[in-house]
Amino acid sequence: MEHGVLVPPVYSPISPAIHPRHERIDQQTAAWAKSFDIGSRELREKLIGHDIGTFAARILPDGDEEVISLLADFVLWLFGVDDGHCEEGELGADPRELVPELSRLLRVAQNPEAAMLTDDSLAAGLRDLRYRMNLHATPGQVARWVDALREYFLSVVWEASHRSKGTIPDLNDYTLMRLYDGATSVVMPLLEMGYGYELQPHERDSTAVRAAAEMAYFIITWDNDLFSYHKESRGSQYYLNVLRVLEHHHAMGPAEALETAVAQRDRVMCLFLRLSAHLAASGSPQLRQYLESLTSFIRAAQDWGISSRRYTTPEDPADLPTTFRDTPTDDSTEPLDIPAVSWWWDVVPDGPVPAAPPAPRHRQPAGGDVGARVLVGDPLPSTPSQFTARTAG
Repeated sequence: MEHGVLVPPVYSPISPAIHPRHERIDQQTAAWAKSFDIGSRELREKLIGHDIGTFAARILPDGDEEVISLLADFVLWLFGVDDGHCEEGELGADPRELVPELSRLLRVAQNPEAAMLTDDSLAAGLRDLRYRMNLHATPGQVARWVDALREYFLSVVWEASHRSKGTIPDLNDYTLMRLYDGATSVVMPLLEMGYGYELQPHERDSTAVRAAAEMAYFIITWDNDLFSYHKESRGSQYYLNVLRVLEHHHAMGPAEALETAVAQRDRVMCLFLRLSAHLAASGSPQLRQYLESLTSFIRAAQDWGISSRRYTTPEDPADLPTTFRDTPTDDSTEPLDIPAVSWWWDVVPDGPVPAAPPAPRHRQPAGGDVGARVLVGDPLPSTPSQFTARTAG
């Protein structure tokens, strides 16, 4: 790696899991990307080789196959936006032009029937994603997905403003931005859809549950910064990474910055596990499934991060770890000195962690307990997609 820094195995007490149809899902996502011409030909071929379907199959290892396929296509689409528009495209250094482009895409997500961007491949792919989402999501889940997409777009514009000036945000601002520009929050509604339920607002929107979700975002994005550092630092383009932030604003050398970032994510991982256990002990079956899915999301990102060609870069090997450690480097219960997230420590109860019932790992059957499954309403009028029911049979 740059400066000779090697990423060590990271702390992960979470067991790996994967949907048995992951190879099929990966092939279908490759076909979807080609059908909708996502990104340039060169970018599209790269994305197809990144095993994104396998990543989605790890996030929802027991989930509905059609939702997993939808998630995989959506993640590839996000990379088409992030890599094509933001990191490698001209718009990524011009926030004034990026804002209206992303606003138009957001309108397509919100109202896919709108006659906008009719010749744009990313917009066409987004329409297909939205129409398929209507088959699995409640109106509330769709609305939250659009809101999360808005947060993601806002964060990439924020990053573009730094890229345009060549500036590096401080650690607090970077942390706040990274919670959203890692495109983690946009996955949350699909975690529910994958198991056929809708988490009720009194649980999902509570401060403690929101904190647990943000902790998962933090762990996933900090891990991604570690695993992607080789790829990003080797390129000639501007990049933002927690290691670069620590080196620039805290006068750390590369090895110290790496050690600090690992300690930060370990401390948050310990906090996440404690809070999740407390929430699961008193929460509904749907909340336990949601927490289980957050945990699967963390481990999925780790397994994918150390194995995907996106980060291993075989043409210039990144020498990433191939295993994980079972003990943290930092298990302190003191808050991180980052105001944007230090409040997380205030929502974790003191005392021993109570035992909790196991989380359900399978979707509730249709027609079952209404409290356990919220059936979706009628989909919006839509143009049938050739990919809508492609996983049947």
